Amino acid sequence: MRVLVATIVAALAGGSATLAGAQHQHSHDPSTPVAPDTRQFVKFPAPLVEHTLANMRDHLQTLQEIQSQLAMGQTDVAAKVAETRLGMSSLGLHGAAEVSKYMPQGMQDAGTAMHRAASRFAITAQEAGVTGDLKPVFAGLAEITAQCVGCHAGYRLK
Repeated sequence: MRVLVATIVAALAGGSATLAGAQHQHSHDPSTPVAPDTRQFVKFPAPLVEHTLANMRDHLQTLQEIQSQLAMGQTDVAAKVAETRLGMSSLGLHGAAEVSKYMPQGMQDAGTAMHRAASRFAITAQEAGVTGDLKPVFAGLAEITAQCVGCHAGYRLK
């Protein structure tokens, strides 16, 4: 029985990897013309480019940690992670005042909206710990992510 389960798991894992690879590769067909990158180029001083990219990687890691905590039913932990690493109280941690000087207004607005959405999410996640209603939690998480997607779609660093 264990061999059968192991075989099924291996087949599913391989199938998932193949599907993911096929989905990823379809947009990189060399015969397909590539659309030009129309995002606004934002020039930061070199040390701030690395700092900002590291912050964005941390934001992405934080979103993953929030999702993991929600999957385990730990809405209170997800709330704390969101507020301390993405919310308005995290601005000092990321050096937002220094970095924002180099951002166009739209990029600043997207960043502020993301941090505010994270703080609202933290409150919503805490409330869900009492109510058990996760719909607003996932809507709040989508709002945070939408700000990230919007900013990355409009701006780029080099």
